[in-house]
Amino acid sequence: MNAEGWYQDPFAIHDARWFSDGRPTALVRDGAREANDPPPGADYTGPLADVVVEVPVDGSDLARADDPGATPFKRSDGIWAAVYSAGYIGGPS
Repeated sequence: MNAEGWYQDPFAIHDARWFSDGRPTALVRDGAREANDPPPGADYTGPLADVVVEVPVDGSDLARADDPGATPFKRSDGIWAAVYSAGYIGGPS
């Protein structure tokens, strides 16, 4: 099976590079920031290293419903998000 997903950038330009069907793509990642940067030269054929992802184990990355500082979900925001994603151009007046 050909490589598919995020791997450490074998060209050492970025932190990670997306591989599709075993080939490096222009999609790159540095920290949490994603960008486009075409790979230099020919396809890379060497070994690939998995990206190390640090996931908090204490739940600090999760939002809590009882957090007094949390912004409550507004139904109208969800409706407009659905309208925009359906391709409607415009917005609430």
